[in-house]
Amino acid sequence: MYIAKTIILFVILILSIPTKELKAQNETVGLSLKDAFSGKFKIGAALNLKQIYERDEKATALLVSEFNSITAENCMKAMYLQPIEGEFNFEDADRFVALGEKYGLELIGHTLIWHSQAPKWFFTDQEGKEVSRAILIQRMQKHIHTVVSRYKGRIKGWDVVNESILDNGDWRQSKFYQIIGEDFVELAFQFAHEADPKAELYYNDYSMFGKGKREAVVRMASNLLDKGLKIHGIGMQGHLGLDYPSVREFEESILAFSRLGIQVMITELDMSVLPMKEPNQGAEVSNNYEYEKKLNPYTEGLPSEVEKRLANRYTEFFDLFIKHHDKISRVTMWGLTDADSWKNNWPIRGRTDYPLLFDRKYEAKPFVKELIQKAKIDL
Repeated sequence: MYIAKTIILFVILILSIPTKELKAQNETVGLSLKDAFSGKFKIGAALNLKQIYERDEKATALLVSEFNSITAENCMKAMYLQPIEGEFNFEDADRFVALGEKYGLELIGHTLIWHSQAPKWFFTDQEGKEVSRAILIQRMQKHIHTVVSRYKGRIKGWDVVNESILDNGDWRQSKFYQIIGEDFVELAFQFAHEADPKAELYYNDYSMFGKGKREAVVRMASNLLDKGLKIHGIGMQGHLGLDYPSVREFEESILAFSRLGIQVMITELDMSVLPMKEPNQGAEVSNNYEYEKKLNPYTEGLPSEVEKRLANRYTEFFDLFIKHHDKISRVTMWGLTDADSWKNNWPIRGRTDYPLLFDRKYEAKPFVKELIQKAKIDL
């Protein structure tokens, strides 16, 4: 009699679990991130040179198991591809492309025009004087044509211009802007399309959740589209913290960019748990501060309450991405594991951060299982 009652109670308990959730639990056993989000969006990762050259077997295994898109973290930036005018070095970039093709991964080129890691010769003549508008345009054209045409038909999409708008919506006073004017963006997209008419072309920036930057990027992209130029997507760099931005702000930008009729991508996703010297610093790489022990509090691991906050924040944002999966084509983590993250050294070198989905032992953090389960539920 006791056994019969126990069985009845067990059956009632099982029936009380919502059908979709029960189905999702069954389907997520051993499921990878890329498989879980199949049909919604690609799951990508940025790779460093050690990973590109497959010098880390565990990293390669993790990449192939969990991801279906890769971005070149550094090796396709102008200062590495053309450190001296006219002398291109494609060794690392070629290896990146070969790796992607070897494992059938979507390839994203990053980035063609960026003020921060452009070689100094781009903007000066042999005497060290600033070049004319015509010469800088010519140099841009040669660089973009040479790089993009080399990988024509092999690179899925390019971050054509990176970080040209400030948080308040003003143009960044970069050398590209100062010498050419705001139409340097139009020219970059034009040159990239000329070099590979079938490649997707993106604008990429950080702190895209802010109203000022959001509205400025919408104006810029609308201008490109109105002029008949090709722009296929907006990359929202997802450099997030435990306290910023709000999910609502981020959602407003997803909706604003998608109304342009182009793709939205979450391009550089990480979630810092560390205190910052100043609030909401985005990803301005020129910001650097002296090391302070109080700004590096988790050298021996995360306290449980911080782990919980990290899990909750990642869950909130992936809920948002799933909700708008019809607008989002890709979510790319900026690194494979916590050990690879640039956040360990920015804006303060030598810190221990925990911003990614996989820990320093190449293992998925506990909440990743929940993200996979949510991906299989029709929200």
